[in-house]
Amino acid sequence: MRVLFVTSECLPYVKTGGLGDVAGALPAALRAEGADVRLLLPGYPGVLEKLENLKPLRDLRGMPGLTSQAPARLLSGRGVDGSTVYALDVPSFFGRKGNPYLGPDGKDWSDNHLRFAALGRTAALIGLDGDGGRGRAGWKPEVVHGHDWQAGLAAAYLRHPLWPFGDAKRPGSVFTIHNMAFQGLYPPDLLPTLGIPWDSYTPNGLEFHSQLSFLKAGLVYSDRLTTVSPTYATEIQGETMGFGLDGLLRARAAALEGILNGIDTDAWDSRHDPLLVSPYDADQLGAKIPNKAELQRIFGLAPDLHAPLFGIVSRLTDQKGIDLVVEALPYLVERGAQLVVLGTGSAALEQALAGAARRFPGRVGLVLGYDEALSHRLQAGVDVLMVPSRFEPCGLTQMYALRYGSLPLVAHVGGLADTVTDVTEDSLAAGTATGFTFAPVTVAAMLPAIDRALTLYHRSDLWRQVQRNAMGRDVSWQASARNYVATYKAAMEAAGQ
Repeated sequence: MRVLFVTSECLPYVKTGGLGDVAGALPAALRAEGADVRLLLPGYPGVLEKLENLKPLRDLRGMPGLTSQAPARLLSGRGVDGSTVYALDVPSFFGRKGNPYLGPDGKDWSDNHLRFAALGRTAALIGLDGDGGRGRAGWKPEVVHGHDWQAGLAAAYLRHPLWPFGDAKRPGSVFTIHNMAFQGLYPPDLLPTLGIPWDSYTPNGLEFHSQLSFLKAGLVYSDRLTTVSPTYATEIQGETMGFGLDGLLRARAAALEGILNGIDTDAWDSRHDPLLVSPYDADQLGAKIPNKAELQRIFGLAPDLHAPLFGIVSRLTDQKGIDLVVEALPYLVERGAQLVVLGTGSAALEQALAGAARRFPGRVGLVLGYDEALSHRLQAGVDVLMVPSRFEPCGLTQMYALRYGSLPLVAHVGGLADTVTDVTEDSLAAGTATGFTFAPVTVAAMLPAIDRALTLYHRSDLWRQVQRNAMGRDVSWQASARNYVATYKAAMEAAGQ
């Protein structure tokens, strides 16, 4: 089975969030199931620098949105894992340092519609004509798998080819929703520039409240739809989480499946993580303690190993529930706990957390920004990892926490609900408890969950039991990869492959 993975970010080449983690880990799990997976990535500087043996495959100048003069090529190279990776080399679009979506002013690049339409067009070109071009031997996918709005037009271009391909068989198409809140909305008068016919701009096509939606393109034209957890697949069919597209998703419910994300269990392994001062496993939980001491040192906290240490690794936004944590902080400190926060985001929340660090010296520590190494140390060093998101399609940080025996405290939404089993008398007796959940997503509901975490923390025997439960939970990609292979087969059948 040949699969083209189309994504705007992928670890270790470029990453801004969970999509990069998923795109970096899932292809390897699919290859273990026998799939021939190749990635198509924008030719950002970070991508081109990391690929080896780069060679040009096709000249792409003249496609809609691309001039006949500006350089535009499809390149092939060897990825860091030895796999084949395609790079869309359009220097005028992707030759920019920094965030792949935002300019130095923190706003979306004004030509994002052209940049990611080019990504979708190139995916469709490879899907219909192979990587080498007509009449040349090359690799041609049986499935094109697009991720999030940036790849949403790939399925539309497969249904509305840029130029005739004769009897070429259309590959099956799969589209994965990582977050319904980001929809790629643009004015409809851009359609001719993008090379998409006007007859596709209807309520049953790309039109969304008088705008053109890249996300809706993926939802309408793909053979199969997936999202990143079973609970989120249900949530997005309702008004609150559907962001205006819930009716379409209900109409396509038979083609929609929630497949829970996994994590890279080699990269996130408390036994062999080189970033930890003291590796450990479920049978040596005492060896976790030096990591707590090191984290307290890094964040400037009081060196108190008896204090329950809570932690957050997150974008600092209201969607992530960080405002709830700010409100609950005095209570947390009053109960003798400490808090460390690693992240960046809303200026107001950054300022609020910085103010809390000044107000509670030695009890609250803050590092603004993102640091991969520090995120590993935080996961290993905290006792409780907080993820109080108002909505969370899947979430990965709580799965890292499970892997490291740092008990998650999460809102009962999306993938958080699917991965964390609340500590109750029944779940303790059954050996299934792995953390603490709360609903609704309010401070009033979160405080009792904090109380339950603090109570259990002081019952060291039960605490270690739950830690072992958490570390024993399967959070790998193996089962999910098998589900994706089945989805690919269904998409191929729908496309007549």
